[in-house]
Amino acid sequence: MKRLFPAPWLSLALWLLWLVLNLSLSAGNLLLGALLGLVAPLMMRPLRPLPIRIRRPGVILRLVLRVGQDVLVSNLLVAWGVLRAGRCPPRSRFVKVPLQLRDANGLAALSMITTVVPGTVWSELALDRSVLLLHVFDLDDEARFIQHFKAAYERPLMEIFE
Repeated sequence: MKRLFPAPWLSLALWLLWLVLNLSLSAGNLLLGALLGLVAPLMMRPLRPLPIRIRRPGVILRLVLRVGQDVLVSNLLVAWGVLRAGRCPPRSRFVKVPLQLRDANGLAALSMITTVVPGTVWSELALDRSVLLLHVFDLDDEARFIQHFKAAYERPLMEIFE
């Protein structure tokens, strides 16, 4: 049964959504909605995330607090950088951060963290997942930034997921 319906709740939701969007309970819409609910999860099965095994759940709280602190500080620094951009333009750069983290779920969490923290943008991940290219809004010391990034985000994620 799991092979035919890999995500039964998703199948049901897609079928109901189809019926609601079409505002019809005709036989054709019932059949098309059921077909959509059956075929879409089967086609998207390879895209489903891997099962997560959290190794050290206590580290999650420390990581969340660290990200929250960095979000507040980065908001202030980016705002200050924008306000003084006329007198002193920001030193934007692309930074290559070598990664040791290989877990797909950990990398997904890392991408969300870099998206949330103002002043950093996830630009590219090497195919072998060994180097992350980030764009940083204002950077004066690349080595210190890489050290902070790895210590604050990558190491805790490695403790959690690997």
